[in-house]
Amino acid sequence: MEVDYLIVGQGLAGTVFSEHVIQSGKSIMVVDDPSLSNSSKVAAGLYNPITGRKLVKTWNCDRLFDYLVPFYKGLERKLQNELLVEMPIYRPFPSVEELNEWMGKSAEAGYAPYVKEIKSTPSFTDNIRNDSGGILLNKSGYVRTDKLVSCYREYLESKGLFLNDKVDHTQLIIEDGGIRYKEISAKRVVFTDGRSVENNPYFDWLPLRPVKGELLYIRTNAVFDVIYNKGVFVIPLSDGICKVGATYDNKNLEEVITSEAKEELVSKLRELVKFDFEVIDQKVGTRPATKDRKPFVGLHPEHENIVIFNGLGAKGVSLAPFYAKQLLAHLEHGYELDKEVNIERFFSLF
Repeated sequence: MEVDYLIVGQGLAGTVFSEHVIQSGKSIMVVDDPSLSNSSKVAAGLYNPITGRKLVKTWNCDRLFDYLVPFYKGLERKLQNELLVEMPIYRPFPSVEELNEWMGKSAEAGYAPYVKEIKSTPSFTDNIRNDSGGILLNKSGYVRTDKLVSCYREYLESKGLFLNDKVDHTQLIIEDGGIRYKEISAKRVVFTDGRSVENNPYFDWLPLRPVKGELLYIRTNAVFDVIYNKGVFVIPLSDGICKVGATYDNKNLEEVITSEAKEELVSKLRELVKFDFEVIDQKVGTRPATKDRKPFVGLHPEHENIVIFNGLGAKGVSLAPFYAKQLLAHLEHGYELDKEVNIERFFSLF
């Protein structure tokens, strides 16, 4: 079988890149073992324009956020499934000083599109503690990443574009003008293999910094239609079920749930919310984060037909569409990759 792109891995990165290639009219084959660990299956899928303790715009959000909503909406139509949930995020202010700072900041051209409202007095008081008010954000919500990945795999299978296989790198043969893997010949191979890149002989030199994350599912009688976010996020799903997370652990990377993570999340949740809740489930996954918190995008230093699209970390939902589009434009038309994501920044480690 001959294709333009062999794509290794079908988590969020592999799914999003595959769709861009298909939309461009090029041919693909996706190779993945769905039984392997995949952070996209348990990720919260949040996209949030204002983040961090200092409440600043997330890196590159003006470019990322204008593209991600129409992209995921297009996937919804294609897969006939609700994948994108647009929902305001409410972030309580820690102090009156921060409230006062944001009263002026929210009118600035760079921030105004992302601010739905500044609450100068406590709001949502039946549910949460926010004595100093808070900020209600626009252009935010979440993607059902687990459903996206599973529905897209079904689509690929229906088209004969999916090979259920744990990739054996020793069977990847580099040829003139392309590569061969078993019965598949391709012009390029793109590794979107998440944490497995640690065992990838072509890219194991890149400084991956995996981060284990645990989250909870809770049941509550509280009713709300915004995402609460302070210390933890609380995402209302349906029928009183909410997703709460997440922990960040870059030391203990064993993918097992822990009582310590549960206690941490429950403690932070109780600091934020007033309502009663019951923990009904706990999930764990490992995010493929990087040393400098920017994705790995680009061509192998010695083999231009071997490519990587990885390291999306905790912000994969917002990063993946824009940089999949940019990577494909680079491969097909020679457009420049952003220096912040191009793996040339780490060629000294090769």
